[in-house]
Amino acid sequence: FVNPALHEPFGLTLLEAAAAGVPVVATRCGGPSEIVERIGHGLLIDPRDEGAIAAACLRIVSDPALHRRLSAAARRNVGSYAWPRYAEASVARYVELAPAPALVACDIDGTLTGCREGAGAFADWAGGRHVPFVVATGRRFEEAQAIVAKWDLPEPDAYLTDVGSTMMLRGLAGAWRPCSDHASILDAGWARDEVARLIATLRIAPQPTVCQSRHKLSFFGTAAEATTIRARLAEAGLAALVVHSHGRLIDVLPPAGGKAAAIAAYAARHGAKLAACVAAGDSGNDRDMLARCGRAIVVANADRDLDGLARRRGLYRSRRPHAGGVVEGLAAHGLAAA
Repeated sequence: FVNPALHEPFGLTLLEAAAAGVPVVATRCGGPSEIVERIGHGLLIDPRDEGAIAAACLRIVSDPALHRRLSAAARRNVGSYAWPRYAEASVARYVELAPAPALVACDIDGTLTGCREGAGAFADWAGGRHVPFVVATGRRFEEAQAIVAKWDLPEPDAYLTDVGSTMMLRGLAGAWRPCSDHASILDAGWARDEVARLIATLRIAPQPTVCQSRHKLSFFGTAAEATTIRARLAEAGLAALVVHSHGRLIDVLPPAGGKAAAIAAYAARHGAKLAACVAAGDSGNDRDMLARCGRAIVVANADRDLDGLARRRGLYRSRRPHAGGVVEGLAAHGLAAA
């Protein structure tokens, strides 16, 4: 393949040639010089020198050993320009520039609960913390409060319940109240009744009535059934976020829903962005906050739902389970003593 451009800002065609194992003759002006040097699959020429272009082409086509060597280098090294690697490097750089942690959000079941010693260590950390702490859970508010009390966990600054579809804040008198602003945001684009009617035709078992809410429809089902729901909603032009977790639970939320969106909304009330938040979790309904918060902690007892969570800077997989793993992760992120 020959690219004799007078100037080439990058040189995508050279990568396409490399992916096919084709040696190249390329301009030394611009991006191709770096690409050919890194991949090693061709010869560089002065694009104004027609004789040099011809000589380079003849050299490659008349020397089988050289052709094989350049072709092998092309296939071997083209991965250095793969999009996933570029994206990973970009995200890593953004994380390096991330602001200091401004908020910690934790799931409850299996994350903060499960080990009394770990729960105590987390409570000790919370007693001396200098950033807000919120609970982000799939449970209802009353259930979340009861579990926090049962495990002697610290009272959070806010409860983000029902997989982030309800935000509970303290009023001036100390009483908890739902955030109407957050509810209004979730209303946008959420055709709850239409979504419910469509899913009813799939005969997927609903969870008890107490688990249903204005911004959450909950079912018992497999990952395959969750995929079916997503596909049918998309076909019908109905926007929704479908979350599968714990191997058997499906939650269908507004398109602006989910734990990450709720954390972002709460952080914004304090002048912070999601990049400044730390999330800790153990299951599929934690996946979005673990992927989108600037820093994240996956405890050692995490479900297989999180096995495919992309590796990145800022994502810490603890060696310890439950709340002990959260404290370990906080130390790794500079928020607790090592």
